[in-house]
Amino acid sequence: MGTAGTSTDATVGERRQLINVAYRLLGSLAEAEDAVQEAYARWYALPRSRQEEIVSPGAWLTTVTGRVCLDALGSARARRERYVGAWLPDPLPAHAERGPGHGADPADQMVLDESVTMAFLVVLESMTPAERVAFVLHDVFRYPFADIAGILRRTPAACKQLAASARRRVRGARAPQTPAAVRADVVRQVKEAWQTKDIAALVDLLDPAAVMTADGGGMVGTALRPIEGGARIAQYMAAVADKAPGLELLERSVNGVPGLVARRDGAVMTVAAFDVADGRVTRIWVVRNPEKLGPWVG
Repeated sequence: MGTAGTSTDATVGERRQLINVAYRLLGSLAEAEDAVQEAYARWYALPRSRQEEIVSPGAWLTTVTGRVCLDALGSARARRERYVGAWLPDPLPAHAERGPGHGADPADQMVLDESVTMAFLVVLESMTPAERVAFVLHDVFRYPFADIAGILRRTPAACKQLAASARRRVRGARAPQTPAAVRADVVRQVKEAWQTKDIAALVDLLDPAAVMTADGGGMVGTALRPIEGGARIAQYMAAVADKAPGLELLERSVNGVPGLVARRDGAVMTVAAFDVADGRVTRIWVVRNPEKLGPWVG
């Protein structure tokens, strides 16, 4: 492959791609960074002669990252069963809304496309670890099944079946696409109705079958179970507004689509992501666990 220096140079440029893969596989920025760090540690632990034999360091790193993520997904299931309340993926801010000094942060490496929206990540959570790896690597990142087979240690045909099963889950859960301008308008109206505690307006903006899921991680007060029904969600939101004087609501991009951020005294307390269909909110995902709000600045 040339010199060890060349192979090292080739691996450094892969970090952004690997972080993007790992976040979509794990839904956690910290876990994604840990997985990528582990892959690099294994690369640097190889003898120089072995590094020189590897034709594509990027493919090698992707395989190792994929295997580390596969193991992490297996152990995450047990951890999430012990998690207090609902577990939601880490919310991602837009790059323009980051503070100074975050350049090396994994959130800055993210490509914000449809495959990181909260709605999409929540569907990924419903998959088996093997389905998720096969689907994300093939359908999102266009890796061939022959390469995915090496990660999952299954045949390419078996990996193709796993991706097809995952694809059916995505199709079954996917709402019709709503233009960004419509989403932004609905989210703006929700913000205004919430600020004025206008329950009737909130009920109008929420689908009657809407569901709100909140993640406080047991560290802050929040609803431990999903709240179902537009009227119940509207009443809950109004009650929260009553209990939280001085909370400032801001329209922000959350995982690449319009969302809301609540802050107090300049500190981000809550990040809310929305799914919108036919001009109404169908899903609200509220992240309040402070450990998941690290990339967010006031």
